[in-house]
Amino acid sequence: MRILITGGAGYIGSVLIEELLAAGHHPIVYDNLSRGHRDAVAPDTPFIQGDLRDESSLERTLLEHKVEAVMHLAAHSLVGESVEDPAKYYINNLLSGIGLLEIMRRVGVNRLIFSSSAAVYGEPATQPVTESAALLPTNPYGETKLAFERACHWYQRAYGLRFVTLRYFNAAGATRRCGERHDPETHLIPIVLQVAAGLRTEVEIFGDDYPTRDGTCLRDYIHVSDLARAHILALDQLERSSEAFNLGCGGGFTVLEVIEMARKVTERAIPVRMAPRLAGDPAVLVASSEKIAKALGWAPQKQDLREIISSAWEWMRNYRPNRL
Repeated sequence: MRILITGGAGYIGSVLIEELLAAGHHPIVYDNLSRGHRDAVAPDTPFIQGDLRDESSLERTLLEHKVEAVMHLAAHSLVGESVEDPAKYYINNLLSGIGLLEIMRRVGVNRLIFSSSAAVYGEPATQPVTESAALLPTNPYGETKLAFERACHWYQRAYGLRFVTLRYFNAAGATRRCGERHDPETHLIPIVLQVAAGLRTEVEIFGDDYPTRDGTCLRDYIHVSDLARAHILALDQLERSSEAFNLGCGGGFTVLEVIEMARKVTERAIPVRMAPRLAGDPAVLVASSEKIAKALGWAPQKQDLREIISSAWEWMRNYRPNRL
């Protein structure tokens, strides 16, 4: 299948390309490179540098490449930034997304897989989180993801859009050629490994008095390759019905457990500093992925924390050798 990936030069998008190629699909990347990296895109994959708000470029891309489905990953995703500048998030995550839906409708492409987020749940009352949990986002990032999900629902009702929403929990790890290169970096595992590599002096731990097994926040980590495989399985779901699925491993690790495993993997000291809790940070956030397991047969293959961290460390050493 010929599949357009918006934001395909980013962390998850670049790994998704690898999985699509391995499965025999034909990915086409559309990215404005505001946060992605051209060299992250697999060689010989068609690449168009363009913005979603450039209607003529987007329409031309869909038509010239005879696109059959779209995987929409392009979005801003920093929670703190979304609170400080909500307009940026509503314009990019919601308005640009609606523009994409309109161009798809105009040219007759009606299959969409949407990269959503656990942020649509806000602070869930029960764990693990199921897809039936209340959708109560607590920041503009989560609000814009949810607003686009709802737009897809109404586009389905009115125009026949077929869509699958994948609500990511914490993507982590790397493949041999693709890993996390965010600026600024806000994800725990790459921050911890940057400390091990000497690129940072310490890891800040925001709160050590949560009701968890060691007092630090507990989160669900999913290897980015497992997450990418779910997108490919979701293509089959598009032929049956529109659905929303959580993507996580259902277990979870605390901040201190992640740091301790990183020390074992890297065999390096990783200093920490305790800091106050972050407002609105839930003690535990883990996914129930039973729905996607039953519907699509998806199950994480790289669930071990050591494997996740080791893959990220190997990628970092290979791609930044002069800084280790």
